[in-house]
Amino acid sequence: METSTQESPVSANVFTFDSPHPVYAMAFSPSSASPRLALGSFVEDYSNRVEVVGFDEDALAFRPDPALSFDHPYPPTKLMFHPLSLPLLASVCDSLRLWGLGPDSTELRSVLDNGKSSGYCAPLTSFDWNDVEPRRVGTSSIDTTCTIWDVDRGAIETQLIAHDKEVYDIAWGEAGVFASVSADGSVRMFDLRDKEHSTIVYESPRPDTPLLRLAWNKVDRCYMAVTTMDSNRVVVLDIRSPAAPVAELQRHRASVNAVAWAPHAARHICSAADDGEALIWELPAPVTVSGSSAAATTAVASEGIDPVLVYSAGAEINQLQWSSAHPDWIGIAFSNKVQLLRV
Repeated sequence: METSTQESPVSANVFTFDSPHPVYAMAFSPSSASPRLALGSFVEDYSNRVEVVGFDEDALAFRPDPALSFDHPYPPTKLMFHPLSLPLLASVCDSLRLWGLGPDSTELRSVLDNGKSSGYCAPLTSFDWNDVEPRRVGTSSIDTTCTIWDVDRGAIETQLIAHDKEVYDIAWGEAGVFASVSADGSVRMFDLRDKEHSTIVYESPRPDTPLLRLAWNKVDRCYMAVTTMDSNRVVVLDIRSPAAPVAELQRHRASVNAVAWAPHAARHICSAADDGEALIWELPAPVTVSGSSAAATTAVASEGIDPVLVYSAGAEINQLQWSSAHPDWIGIAFSNKVQLLRV
C-alpha cells in the first residue's frame, strides 16, 4: 500500500456493478477463491432482495448468480457470511435469519427472534458473527439490548440490557468479549464471564450524541474505531487506555457512514462518508510512554494525519467492506451501485 496521499485510483482499478435496487447491506465471502459479495436492497417496503454476485478476476467482470439470490422481508440492515467456510449467510432486520447457500439455490435455514411471546420483535440494527467462536452471533437492537445467540442450537445464550438508549452496532473482540455503541453516546465492552458488569471505553464529548458504527481491529485487538452521528470524524480508541482517543481522523467533509479495518495490517483503516469519498489511512506506530506500562501510548495529533489514498465515488457512500479473503479489494456501495476498488 502506498504511503503518500493519492487521488482517485486509475479507472483500471475500479469496477462497477449496477443493481436494479438501491444497495445498503453488503458482505464479502471470507472463503471464496475470487471476490464474492452478498448485496441487500434498501427499498422502503416489505419486499426486498439479496443478490449474490461474484467477481471474475481474470475477466475483470462481475458475475451475478441469480440462482442464489433471494427475496428478503424488509431491507436487511447487515449481511455476513459464516466466518469460516460453511455455506451460510446471515441477515438482520426484524429478526436474525440464517440462509443456506447451495450450488443451485438458497434456502432459509432459521429465523431467530426473542419476541415469540409478545409477537413483537424490536428492529435489529446490526450484528456480528464471532470469528473465534462461530456458534456465537451477537445482535444489537433499538430496545437497548444486545442478544448473544448460539446459532448451532438456535437458542439465546444470553441477553443483556447494554445501554440506556438504542444500540446501533456491535462487534466481537474475542471469543467471549464484545463491544457496542449506542444513542446514549457510549462505547461499552462486555465479557460474557461477568455479565453483570460492563466497561465504558469511550463517551462522546457531546452529551447524548449517538455513536453509530463500531469496528474492532482484527489484527491488533487493542484498537477499535467508532463514528458519531452527523460527524466527519473517525475516533480511534485503545482499550488499554480508554480515557481519550489515540487518534481522530477528520479529513472527510461530511458525515462518516462506514469504517473498516484492513484485515491484513494493524494500522490501516478505511472510512467512507456523505462527501462521496473513501479514505484509506495509515495510523502512526504507537509510541510507548517512557516509564509507564507497555499498554500506555501517546495520542496522535489529529490534525497531523492525512489519508494515504483518496477515492471519490461522486455520490454519498452508504456502505464499505474490506475483503478478508482478498485484502487487495475494498467494496463500497452508493445509490444502486457497488464498486470494487483494488488497493
